[in-house]
Amino acid sequence: MKPPQLADQLLKFFCSAHRLEEIQGDLHEEFDFQVKRIGERRARWRYWWDVLGFVRPRPGRRSAGWPFAGKHKSDDSSLIFILNPTMLSNYLLISLRNLWRNRLSSTISTVGLAVGLASGLMIFLLVDWLFSFDRYHAKADRTYWVVTDIRHDNVVPSDATPRPLGDVLRRDYPFVETAVRLELAFRKIIGIPDGKGGLAKKFEESRNIGFVEPQYFEVFRTEWMKGSPKTALNAPNTVVLSERYAHKYFDDADPIGRTLRFDNQTNLTVTGVIKNPPSNTKLPLEMLVSYATFPVLTGDLHAMQRWDAPAALCFVTLRKGASVARLTQAFPTIRRKYLAGPEAKRLDFRALPLSDLNHNPQYGGHAPRSILYALIILGVFLVGAACINFVNVATARAIKRSKEVGVRKAIGSTRGQLIGQFLTETTLVVLAAVGLALLLIQLNLPLLNTALAKLNADLSVLNVFRPDALWWFVGLILAVILLAGFYPALILSRFNPVMALRGRLTTQQVGGVSVRRGLVVVQFFITQLFVIGAIVMTRQVQHMQQADLGFTKESVLTVPVPTTNPLKQQTLREQLAQLPGIEQVALAGDPPASYRRPPVPFTYDSHPEPEKFPVNVKVGDKDYVPLFDLKLVVGRNFLTNDSTNNEVLVNQAMIKQLGLPTPAAILGKRLTVFGGTKTVVGVVNDFQIGKVHGSVPPTALLNSHTDFAMAALKVAPGNRPATVQAVEKAWNGLFPENVFKAVFVDELVNEFYLTERILLGLIQVFSLVAILIGSLGVYGLVAFMAESKTKEIGVRKVLGATQSQLLWLFGREFGKLVLLGFLVAAPLGWWLMTHWLRGYEYRIELSWWIFALAALLTAGITLLTVSYESVKAAFRNPVKSLRSE
Repeated sequence: MKPPQLADQLLKFFCSAHRLEEIQGDLHEEFDFQVKRIGERRARWRYWWDVLGFVRPRPGRRSAGWPFAGKHKSDDSSLIFILNPTMLSNYLLISLRNLWRNRLSSTISTVGLAVGLASGLMIFLLVDWLFSFDRYHAKADRTYWVVTDIRHDNVVPSDATPRPLGDVLRRDYPFVETAVRLELAFRKIIGIPDGKGGLAKKFEESRNIGFVEPQYFEVFRTEWMKGSPKTALNAPNTVVLSERYAHKYFDDADPIGRTLRFDNQTNLTVTGVIKNPPSNTKLPLEMLVSYATFPVLTGDLHAMQRWDAPAALCFVTLRKGASVARLTQAFPTIRRKYLAGPEAKRLDFRALPLSDLNHNPQYGGHAPRSILYALIILGVFLVGAACINFVNVATARAIKRSKEVGVRKAIGSTRGQLIGQFLTETTLVVLAAVGLALLLIQLNLPLLNTALAKLNADLSVLNVFRPDALWWFVGLILAVILLAGFYPALILSRFNPVMALRGRLTTQQVGGVSVRRGLVVVQFFITQLFVIGAIVMTRQVQHMQQADLGFTKESVLTVPVPTTNPLKQQTLREQLAQLPGIEQVALAGDPPASYRRPPVPFTYDSHPEPEKFPVNVKVGDKDYVPLFDLKLVVGRNFLTNDSTNNEVLVNQAMIKQLGLPTPAAILGKRLTVFGGTKTVVGVVNDFQIGKVHGSVPPTALLNSHTDFAMAALKVAPGNRPATVQAVEKAWNGLFPENVFKAVFVDELVNEFYLTERILLGLIQVFSLVAILIGSLGVYGLVAFMAESKTKEIGVRKVLGATQSQLLWLFGREFGKLVLLGFLVAAPLGWWLMTHWLRGYEYRIELSWWIFALAALLTAGITLLTVSYESVKAAFRNPVKSLRSE
């Protein structure tokens, strides 16, 4: 039985020739013994371990019989095996004893490192999850999302394309493997028939319903539980459900062949069940309705052939080896062939990688890459600050270990052994910190998942153990061990044994104050940068939430209007107006500020061509303007609720964009929009139609009962819950087949700032983390200074120095460090926040007090941190500190 030949070759390469025969013979004898004792397989593993235990490379020479000793020596003391199991177990035992002996500093180091690692890991988990969106599809690397830029005076981005485009690409271009069209459905009522002509259950669904072509399952990875992807959606009025929705609608019964009532219009037959979509997708469809059903529902058989406006999401998978440039080059040809002259110039198609689906905010993405990269930098800052804190605490306690190092060196320990010993201690602390960090993450991830509920986040601490994430997690741990442990180990191992045993070490020999000052300045810089960011973002979010929207949003309740019948709409209005607690009722398409719908082209007055800019359209009756307190600048409101009078109101932005001298100049002019000609009868003030982000765009207000989708109710102060219950009762009496849903407008407006609130919450939490880590680092330095200045303080007290004068020694030192950190953080913080604020039309001004407040907060926290150790040093008996002199 022979040992592994590769292990022998390794041994031969590293071992000096004069010792090879002896050592190799001993190892072979041990191998033969282990084969009999534990078997060949385990013995071979043991042989590898024994060989590696002897290896200690030192470039340029062979020493200890090993690495590169040109001429052999007989010095047996050089035969040191730092990877030997016995030596490692000794390191481990001594390290545990030292950590227990210095429990306070070990706890500070572990907690500081754990908090920094937990914060960094939570950021990395979040970023990794956001970057993973729609990358799991088998053909993701050659699948592209086709979007449309609608060109006017400016470019209006749309995430959709004209409906026929997908079919043309699939049919006419050989380099396209397949293409799929899909359209999302919102506010649809799904009913479960009871077999008696009624509904056993009903649900309002939104955002999770899509009309899709059968090719959807060729482009997007989908796991099937029941049914066939090739036939499930070939016919009209068929639907495929996720496991979650199948259970939601039919409990544990087999859903295949069962019927769903879709929006009280048509019946759908369940033909398949798929696994629930993962959280990391922008298309979390739980109900997939056959695309052939769409024209049946709309009653417009020509809808699929219209090229005039974007309507359907389009995804294209190219054949292997095909370049996306060929797809891009095909778009101008398609425009010229299928679009009329003006339309061909107005619509511009673009192909974006599928992986960009979640990273383009102009097309509905939630996670711009710039924000994700900024989060990565924040995570690195927090982990780096935790490592700096560890270094400060470790080197601050170095003097107390100087005699231990001196004794070890006196009895023959080499510097390599000492470094190995101290790195072992660091490894133990880091591993303990990692365990504590994972616990902290698990405790706090539910809060983060709740904050990201709109994105269906399901982050878990177990994600770091996935194969694709494990490499950076292990790499992070190794990097932290080296960053946090190598410098203190290097400092401790280079002590002069004679000076160490005599207690004569200087501050320069234990790392030097200058290095430690630099590290603390870095911590102050990080802390103040976070604080500046937190203050600015808090002020900006408050400013947006308190900004004048141009309309009243308080105490306005919205409920759906699920009918286009004007008689039923009038009945609803009258019944709601009679309820106690309801002051006004208006019928409308949506509130003044809502999730923005795409603007539409229009023609002004007698101009032969559409204007170069589009108009945003709002729909409301004559009560819409007074209920939302829109101010009439000139002209009048709608006179009646008769929507056939062809009147329209416009805002002041329309006047400015048209270049008219006064608002009155537009009165009596005609606007042709949605195929109908309207007469302008009034001009209202500018009001926000969505998020307070950019300038107010040109807007028109139409009175069209076919587009009424909600009733707005002005609720009197008082018992809101009782009023909402009364509204629900009256509403259900009129629309028993629908699902009641009531939302206050102020709640809807607050949802616009979800992204900002999430970012604000993260920056506030991480600011507290940075302050905590910085405080621990400051404590490490002040402990070091108190230790190093013991005799100086004693001499000063003997010569008559007061406690306040001694405290000033520490206060002056840290005041300088806070100021140095501020001088770096302030200009960088100003630059970063200025660029961030440029994304908002309504923004705060960066005032000097923001930066002063950040500096004062940091200085105050530092003062509290410094006080404990500095006061203890100032009140110490000078006799004790000078008795050895």
